[in-house]
Amino acid sequence: MSDTSTKASVYGVHGAEGKTYWKAFATRRQLRSLSEAVEWASLPAKAVSGEHRHTRTEEIYLILSGTGELLLNGGPHEVRAGSLALTSVGNIHGLRNTGDDHLDWWVIETLAPATSSVLAGGESPEGGDMTQAVVHDLFQEKRVDTAGVFSGPLKRVEVIDVAAGDERVLGTPGAELAVYVHAGDGVVEAAGLTETVTVGKDTCLLLEAGSRSTFRAAEALRLLVVTLAVEGEGGEK
Repeated sequence: MSDTSTKASVYGVHGAEGKTYWKAFATRRQLRSLSEAVEWASLPAKAVSGEHRHTRTEEIYLILSGTGELLLNGGPHEVRAGSLALTSVGNIHGLRNTGDDHLDWWVIETLAPATSSVLAGGESPEGGDMTQAVVHDLFQEKRVDTAGVFSGPLKRVEVIDVAAGDERVLGTPGAELAVYVHAGDGVVEAAGLTETVTVGKDTCLLLEAGSRSTFRAAEALRLLVVTLAVEGEGGEK
């Protein structure tokens, strides 16, 4: 578990001028799925994260706060809290903060099957269609499945609201879950353990494949949950 209380300052992200704040919650060393990283980033007012093409990974941007403009293959999309962009291999994206406050977003980057094949010593597949990147309103839709856009381990993104005093058990056979606390506070207890862990806004947790954890809300919790299938664990195809 980690939060955004400590972070790095990065200058010139993807060729853009200025500063971006950045935090890595987990990298491939901590992840069992074929994933690169679970991260958080923040742009100060009017700052830019430069446009760049994804050549080997599939990536989500989930806006946590602020307002901005997301460029997907040159096309502008206004974004705010809850905006979810799915960017597959071959597509270009960038992000600009158009507001007066920080623009924060959650980033999860996973390996496309072609990339996994090459890293394992196999051949790079020829051809293949480039799927258009898409933007969803997660807070309106509540759940977004990535089938038809992503082909790697990132299967779905959902928002789960837990009312104050209620609880919710999370865990999926064959997939690890990345969980971001967007609002509220409470405690988490893993199955088989008596100790509880306190969580609050801007806390990120990684739940192991097949494990079960109970989230109990002291104040109404809004959880952002990403399902990352793990190969060889009966994960979703």
